[in-house]
Amino acid sequence: MTLRKHGLVAATAVVLALTATACGGDASGSDEEKINIGIKFDQPGLGLKTQDGEYTGFDVDVAKYVAKELGYDEEDITWKQAPSAERENMIVNGDVKFIAATYTINDERKERVDFAGPYFLAHQDLLVRSDDDTVRGEEDLDSSEMKLCSVTGSTSAQNVKKDFAPEANLINYGGYSECLTGLENKAVDALTTDDSILAGYAAQEEHQGKFKLAGLSLSDEPYGIGLKKGDTELQEKINDALKKMVDEGAWEEAAKKHFGPANYEYEPAPEITETN
Repeated sequence: MTLRKHGLVAATAVVLALTATACGGDASGSDEEKINIGIKFDQPGLGLKTQDGEYTGFDVDVAKYVAKELGYDEEDITWKQAPSAERENMIVNGDVKFIAATYTINDERKERVDFAGPYFLAHQDLLVRSDDDTVRGEEDLDSSEMKLCSVTGSTSAQNVKKDFAPEANLINYGGYSECLTGLENKAVDALTTDDSILAGYAAQEEHQGKFKLAGLSLSDEPYGIGLKKGDTELQEKINDALKKMVDEGAWEEAAKKHFGPANYEYEPAPEITETN
C-alpha cells in the first residue's frame, strides 16, 4: 500500500513537471512570435503616430518590410517610441529588436550598436519661416544672433557645434515638434536637422505655406537600422531584406508615397555598406 502510494506520487510529479515544461515552451514560442521595433512617433513622412493610433511614414514602411522578411506579420509588431538620445540604450537593454528612426550611421554610435544598411541618404538643412530671407549660406549660421534649434542626442546638433557653426546659438529640445513650435512662435530662428525630416514637417496640412527649407546641404546623413552589437546574423538578414525591398520596387513606392507630397527630391537608395 505504501509502495503504491509512493509510486503514484512520483508519477504525478513527473506529469506535473512535463506539463510545466510544455507550458514554458509555449510561452517562449509565443514571445518569439512578437517583435518590438523602435521608430519615431513625431516625424511626419518618416515615423508618425497619428491621433487615431496608426503608425505611418517611410521608416515605418521600411521596418514593416524588414519585419515581414524576418517572418513577422504586421500584427506581431509592437512599435516603441525611440527618442534620439535613447536609441542606443533601447538596443543595448534589449527593449527592441531593431530601430528604424532616421538613425544616422556614425562611428560614435557604432561603439555601442551595429547597423544594417544604409537604406536612405539625407542631408542636413535648415527650416525657416517662409518670409525669412536672412540665411543665404553656411556662414550665416555661425552667429550668436541666430537661434538654432535641434534635438538632444541628434547628429544635427553635434554637427552644428563640431563642424560648421561652433559659435552658433544652439538650443536643444527633446523633440522636433517642440522646435517647430518655437519656430512658429519666433522663439527660435531656424530648425536644423535632416532635409527629409524638415520636408515632412513643411508638408503637413497645418504647416503648408508657413515654412521653407533653406536649401543648404550641410552634411551627409546615411540612415541605418540599428541592432544589437555583434548580431551578425540579424544584420545579414536585414541587409538582404533591404536589398529585396529596393529590387522589388517597394522602396521607390514608399519614397514616392511619403516624400512626394513635400516635393522633396530624395536620392536613390544608397549602396549597403554595413557588413561584418
